[in-house]
Amino acid sequence: MVKRIVNVLVLIPVAIVLIVLSVANRQPVTLALNPFRPEDSVLSTTAPFFVYLFLATIFGLVLGALITWFTQGKYRKRARIEAGEAVKWHTEAEKHRTRAEAIASQAVVPVSGK
Repeated sequence: MVKRIVNVLVLIPVAIVLIVLSVANRQPVTLALNPFRPEDSVLSTTAPFFVYLFLATIFGLVLGALITWFTQGKYRKRARIEAGEAVKWHTEAEKHRTRAEAIASQAVVPVSGK
C-alpha cells in the first residue's frame, strides 16, 4: 500500500510535467550527432522536442532499472544460496523425523500392569 502511494505521489507529478512540456514544445528540433558538421543530414534527425523529452525519460528509467538490477545481484545470489540451504536442511529434518517415527513405532515398550 505504501509503495502504491509513493508511486502515485511521484509518477503523477512527473506525468503532469511531461504532458505540459509536450504541449508547450511541439516545434520541430534537429538533433545533430556529428559535432564537426552539424548540417550533415546523415547523422541528424528532426522531430518535435517532446519526442526527445520522452526518449530521455525512457532512457533514464531503463538505465536506472539496469543499474539497480546489477547492484542488487549480490543479494539475489545470497538469497538463492540460502534458499538452497534451507531446502537441504528441510529435507534433512524430514528424513530424521521419518526415521525417528519409524524407530518409535518399532520400539513399543509393553506396559506392565500390576
